[in-house]
Amino acid sequence: MKLDNVLFVVTSHDELGNTGKKTGLWIEEFAAPYYKLHDLGKNVVIASPKGGQAPIDPKSDLPENKTEATRRYYNDPETQDKLSHTVPLNTVSESDYDAVFYPGGHGPMWDLPDNQDSIKLIEDFYNHGKPVTLVCHAPVALKNVKTPDGEWLIKGKKVAAFTDTEEETAQLTKVVPFLLEDMLIERGADFQKGDDWKPFVTREGNLITGQNPASSVLAADTLLNYAAQA
Repeated sequence: MKLDNVLFVVTSHDELGNTGKKTGLWIEEFAAPYYKLHDLGKNVVIASPKGGQAPIDPKSDLPENKTEATRRYYNDPETQDKLSHTVPLNTVSESDYDAVFYPGGHGPMWDLPDNQDSIKLIEDFYNHGKPVTLVCHAPVALKNVKTPDGEWLIKGKKVAAFTDTEEETAQLTKVVPFLLEDMLIERGADFQKGDDWKPFVTREGNLITGQNPASSVLAADTLLNYAAQA
């Protein structure tokens, strides 16, 4: 299948619960897949619930979290400009793209589970057989997505996401609205996980999910391999 035009959906939410701290997009989970696709000549459009500047989690730019891809991003004014002028989610349509990619960060925990534009978008991509890829906390966007017959989309499907133990290590189990792993299991997902903080990705048909920031490149590779074989 062709993979010429890819839509990225990022968070607009920048408040880390009631802590007074900032959150948002985890920049590695955006930058690594973005450049992987960009360097292959793919056209990438970035959307968010509110449009405009996508907030970046300040922790994702700490020295210990820097990667080759994030360093490239912070030396790339053109891509920085794209991320500061995301298009509003309610203006994009599945029909204009070949795949959708959701990077994570804690922000999505607040503004994507109940976002009707996001829910419809994922349903449209999935039902048309197009790849839907979500990494780390972004699988929270699957919470209220349903199949045409009214079942939860993830029911019985292999799904990976940020684990409860990783959330405990991040010391945010009492801050997030709910634990992502628990929610996915409650929705009937066949929750899969690898070692904490190590790359781990699952694919169930055209649904691709990655566990954590370290999984972002593997998720992009899985998307590319799926598209090449489909």
